[in-house]
Amino acid sequence: MRGLVLGKVANQRGVLMRALRDHGGELDETRRQAIDAAIRRQAAILRRIGGAGEGAETLRGAEGEAAKLYFGVFDHLLRSPDAEIRFRGRSRRPPLDPVNAVLSFLYTLLTHDCRAAAESVGLDSAVGFLHRDRPGRPSLALDLMEELRPVFADRLALSLFNRRQLRAGDFETRDGGAVFLSEDGRKTVLAAWQERKKEERLHPFLEEKAPLELVPYLQAQLLSRHLRGDLDAYPPWFWK
Repeated sequence: MRGLVLGKVANQRGVLMRALRDHGGELDETRRQAIDAAIRRQAAILRRIGGAGEGAETLRGAEGEAAKLYFGVFDHLLRSPDAEIRFRGRSRRPPLDPVNAVLSFLYTLLTHDCRAAAESVGLDSAVGFLHRDRPGRPSLALDLMEELRPVFADRLALSLFNRRQLRAGDFETRDGGAVFLSEDGRKTVLAAWQERKKEERLHPFLEEKAPLELVPYLQAQLLSRHLRGDLDAYPPWFWK
């Protein structure tokens, strides 16, 4: 569990650091300082959970604290000209704004890939570590997804909005305020998702380049080796 949380927090921090590096000059001082503060506090969380002896609940608490910091400044990373494209906190069932609609859609796609990856190496996708088991819930797939979400989904969502590939007109508001992608919007996201997965990155543990679409399978294999006792610890996938 520790490796999963370390990977997630480090990759969230990486998204914030990259945004500050690439676009910090376009932000006002208040937003820059807020992002910088979140980066520094996440660094402290990483140091805390990297130590020995942390229990499951402590790790879940650290993960939750880091996620709150991350999503607390996520709106500062958006550069869409549309007033509707704002992020005011995570909303899931249903998503209540366009940003959450895209995040939820991408998380669903990533969960599907992680579930297939876990089952391909003989792991039970319903038995997790970070996520508690519930009937019908792919807890292990959700565990595997956590460290990948910031790069696979969050950065892609930001790119789609900031490059104006998605605009306010690509969303539909339904009864109760639920917001969903239109048919054209879904096509745009799916096309970008398939393209993003072709990108190659150096795997920090295997020290080989691999397309992003293989990363869930590589991580599932490493988790399986750890559970069999072939690896002392699960090596997270750190985005660089």
